[in-house]
Amino acid sequence: MAKNTGDNYRKGAVTGRTQFERPDGHFQKRDERTGHFMEVKTSSGPFKGVAKEPDGRDTDKS
Repeated sequence: MAKNTGDNYRKGAVTGRTQFERPDGHFQKRDERTGHFMEVKTSSGPFKGVAKEPDGRDTDKS
């Protein structure tokens, strides 16, 4: 499990989640187990520590 260190970085990867860039330029998270869409990031850039689709860091349905 990923943990925030408090020093402006995360240790480890977030499992069971992937992210993709939407046509409007924002990144959105997806739950790998259920396929449900989650948060949309409104600030620039991708989520920290979340695998991009397709990436292969996580196993199928982690």
